[in-house]
Amino acid sequence: MSRALSDDPASPDYAWCREAVQRVSRTFALTVDVLEEPMSRHICLGYLLCRVADTIEDASHIDTDRQAELLYIYDAALDPGDPTTIAEFRTAVDAWLPPQGKRNADWEVVAEAPTVVATFDDLPADVQEAVRPPVQEMIDGMAMFVERYADEGGLRIGDREELEEYCYYAAGTVGTLITNLLAHGSADERRVRTMRNTAEEFGLLLQLVNVSKDVYDDYSEENNVYLPAEWLEAEGVPQEAVVDPEHRDGSARVVARTADLARSCLDEAQAYLEAMPLRQGNTLSAWLVPYVLAVGTLRELDERPEDALTDAGVKVSRQEVFAVLEAASSASRDTVAEFRDVVARTPFHRAGDVE
Repeated sequence: MSRALSDDPASPDYAWCREAVQRVSRTFALTVDVLEEPMSRHICLGYLLCRVADTIEDASHIDTDRQAELLYIYDAALDPGDPTTIAEFRTAVDAWLPPQGKRNADWEVVAEAPTVVATFDDLPADVQEAVRPPVQEMIDGMAMFVERYADEGGLRIGDREELEEYCYYAAGTVGTLITNLLAHGSADERRVRTMRNTAEEFGLLLQLVNVSKDVYDDYSEENNVYLPAEWLEAEGVPQEAVVDPEHRDGSARVVARTADLARSCLDEAQAYLEAMPLRQGNTLSAWLVPYVLAVGTLRELDERPEDALTDAGVKVSRQEVFAVLEAASSASRDTVAEFRDVVARTPFHRAGDVE
């Protein structure tokens, strides 16, 4: 529940922030829930900072020039060297907020951006320094893409290189954020070096899976097409017809090609998991679960890529999610590869526990 806009500075409210994550993303809430303090708090707040920007970027009811302006104001408000305040961002975005009784969870987070930032500002300075740069890099990248496609009214990715560039800003930066938090104060330079070398691929894997499975929703709800125009053109599919039934076979082949690109990140993402230190409240299961579910989604995409082009969508079953959650709680670095191999072949709840 959001509070009324006023001139009073917001106060830290971690309980509200923790509840907000539960409302905006069940998937990410799973990660926050299985982390321990202080990592769960740090990741929760870093995620909400990113979610504000992501909601602005995806807002089809805001004209593109205004979207970019709002993102730049938000970026400035997060910069301790800039005089812009988060209250100024809140004032600027107020006209674009849905009415209070009709806001979804994402827009509640935008409305409560001052609370999120006040709670973030309550963290230790070194934690803020680990989180802020990748968040601001994400915001700047989103603003750049909004401006790049201002005349289109939505994003229209051109080729593989641009797809990877977008995915870097959307999720590779999150990999950097996680790594900054885990690497801080770590004495194991080998693990830190491995994580720095593979953090981008960990984020890219998760984002490319989302791009592959969410084609219908991205186009119909947000007017964004992330499947590269170059790949669609090779299949005779106009980008504006990506979900049309008459082009389903060609579009499905591009979905499969995008899923293959995601699959190419699996080895590096696995190396990232196997290297991460389990300290400061970090747990392997927090990151193993999204990795394994990404593998499961790629398995489903391999079987039914055409479902990504309809409102049926592509996702793993709840039974598999629950089975992965239960088994991941006792996983070790030595079993990451086995989890991956099992789920790549068959739904986890049908295969039995990983030995």
